[in-house]
Amino acid sequence: MKEPQAPSYDPDWQDRYQDMVSNAADAVAHIRPGQRVFVGTGCAQPQQLVDALTACSGHLVDTEIVHLLTMGKAPYAERELTQNFRINSFFIAENVREIIQEGLGDYTPVRLFDIPQLFHSGQIPLDVALVQVTPPDRFGTCSLGISVDIIKSAVKNAALVIAEVNPQMPRTKGDSSLDVHDIDLLVPVDVPLLEVRPGGVTAVARRVGEHLAALVEDGSTIEVGMGDIPQAVVEFLANKKHLGIHTEMFTDSIIDLVESGAVDGSYKSLDRGKIVASFCMGTQALYDYVDHNPIFSFQPTEYVNDPFIIGKCHQMVSINTALEVDLTGQVCADSIGTKFFSGIGGRSDFNRGATRSPGGKAITAMASVTTDGKISRIVTRLSPGAGVVITRGDVHYVVTEYGVAYLHGKCVQERALALISIAHPDYRIELMREAIEAKYVRPEMADLKGSIQIGPQDLSTSMLLDDGTQVNFRPIHPTDAPRIKDLFYALSQQTIYYRWMSHLKRIPKEELQDFVYIDHRNQVAIVGTLPEAHGEDIIAVGGYFLNPKTNRAEVAFTVRDQWHNRGIGSFLLRYLVQIARRNGIAGFTAEVLRQNKAMQFVFNDKSQCMVNSHMEEGVFCFELDFD
Repeated sequence: MKEPQAPSYDPDWQDRYQDMVSNAADAVAHIRPGQRVFVGTGCAQPQQLVDALTACSGHLVDTEIVHLLTMGKAPYAERELTQNFRINSFFIAENVREIIQEGLGDYTPVRLFDIPQLFHSGQIPLDVALVQVTPPDRFGTCSLGISVDIIKSAVKNAALVIAEVNPQMPRTKGDSSLDVHDIDLLVPVDVPLLEVRPGGVTAVARRVGEHLAALVEDGSTIEVGMGDIPQAVVEFLANKKHLGIHTEMFTDSIIDLVESGAVDGSYKSLDRGKIVASFCMGTQALYDYVDHNPIFSFQPTEYVNDPFIIGKCHQMVSINTALEVDLTGQVCADSIGTKFFSGIGGRSDFNRGATRSPGGKAITAMASVTTDGKISRIVTRLSPGAGVVITRGDVHYVVTEYGVAYLHGKCVQERALALISIAHPDYRIELMREAIEAKYVRPEMADLKGSIQIGPQDLSTSMLLDDGTQVNFRPIHPTDAPRIKDLFYALSQQTIYYRWMSHLKRIPKEELQDFVYIDHRNQVAIVGTLPEAHGEDIIAVGGYFLNPKTNRAEVAFTVRDQWHNRGIGSFLLRYLVQIARRNGIAGFTAEVLRQNKAMQFVFNDKSQCMVNSHMEEGVFCFELDFD
C-alpha cells in the first residue's frame, strides 16, 4: 500500500533556479543543425518541447531525432520534414512506423540492454536530450517519474539537457532521481501526462493468457511485455501466491494484480518486496498509483534488462510476443517480412535471463493466426526478410491459444510436431506436408498429418496430494510421446505386467503413436504431470477407447511406482468417468489381473459407479455403469 504522500517539490523552485528557467521556444533555440537530439520515452514524452522543436524545423537541417518509443504525436516524422529531421528509432511505435517503412526514417535493431552503452561509449553520441521530470524538491532533486529506462543514460551523456518540469509527473521510488544541476534548461509546464488506455482483450488473447498462467508457479518472478496477450495473462494470475515482478514496463493491469494479493515479492531473490520496472504506460489512475508508492522501484534499463540480473531472479518467467515462429523455433518479433514493425526491445534480454534463472521459464506467446485469420503465425520458413529476435538455440516455450510447445533441447522433428500441434487447425495439414518436404519430419509421419489434435482446454484439472504436491491433469499431447516413453521405462516390471498383462521390454512405435495421436472424442487420454523447469514430467496416464456398438469404453491407466497409494489412480478414474458421462457414454469396461489387488480396490470402492465383475482365466472383467 502507498505511504502517506509527502510534499513532492519545492514550491519556490522557479525562483531558486531562475537562471535555468526558460520557455520551450527559447530552450530549443539552443539546438543547432546537424545535431543528434534524444526524445524521452513512452508517456513521458515532453510534448511541448517536441512541438517547439518541430516549429524550428526550418533552421534545423540534418537534425537526427533518436528515441526508444514515444506514445504522443511525432510531428517531426512528417514526410515534408524529412530534409530537416531524420528519425532513428530503437523501437518502432505507430507514430513513426509509416515513415520508417517508407525508408524515410531509420530503425536501429539493438537489444534494449545495450542502448545505454551506445550512449556512454560515444558510439551514438548525444548532443541534446529532451526529457520530462518532476519539479525539484527542497534538496534540488527531480524525479524522472514514469520513465527511467534509457532516459537516465541519455541525460548523463548528452551535452545539453532540456527538461519539461511538470508537477503532474509522479515522483517514483528507486533509481529515478536527477540532481537539478544535471539539467541545463528547465521549462515549466503543467499538463496531464500522455495516457494509454487499455484495449479490449480478445477471446483468443484470453485463451493464450490461460495457458500462460498455467506455466506460472507460486513464488515466481514475472516479466510481461507489451501487447494484449501479455496483459491478458494478468487476470489469470490473481489466485497465485507470492509473485514478484521484474519487468521493463507495466500498465494499469498491475493495479488489480497487486490489490488481489497475488504480488508481494516475498520470494524474490533480488529487490525483495519491490516491483522493479524501468517505465510504465497507462492511465492517470496508474500514475496516481505509482506516485510516492514504496512498493515500486523504477530502475534504469542497464539494471532492469541486464540478463545477468534477470538470471538471478527467483523462478523468472518472461512473457513476450512474436509475429512469426518457424518450425525449427526461430522467432521473428520486429518485422513483417522486410517491413520493420516494432523492435527487439527487451525480448532477448529477458529470454536469456529467464533461461539462466533457477526454475525460470522463457515464453514466447502469440495468436496462432493473424487478426483476419488468413495467415498462420506458425510457418515452415520465416517470411523473406524477417528478423530473428530469438534464435532456435535460445527458444524455450511457445504458446498459442491451442496450447504450449516446449522446444529447448528438442530435435527439429520434435519441434516441428510440437509447433504444428499448437498451430491453427486449418493450417496443420499444410504445415505437416511442408515439414516433410523440408526434411524436418520423417516421411512415415505423413499418415499422421490429419491426426494432430489438441484436447479441449476444459479437460484440464488438478488435485492436491496430502503433502501439498499439486498434480496437474490435461489431455495428452502429440509431443508427449517422449515423456510417455520415459514413464514406461521408469515403471517396475510388476507394474508393466499388471498394466499390459505381458512382460513388455519396450513400447512398439506404432502403439505409442496410436496412443498420443487421438481424436479426443472416441478416444480420450489424460496425463498427470508435475511442473519442471524443462517443461513437465508425466507421472500418470489414463484413458478410454469407445466401442460405438455398445456405447461403452474400455478404460485403463497407470501411475509411476513412487506415486502409488497416493490417490492418483482413484482421482484419474473418477475424472475419466466424468468426461465419459459428459460425452454420453454409458459405462466402462476393464480387465484386471487377479494379483492386482490395488486396481481391484480402485474399481470396486473408488469409482462411484455401479460395478459388476466376473473372473475369466485369472482376469477380473469389470463393467462400470454410470447411471
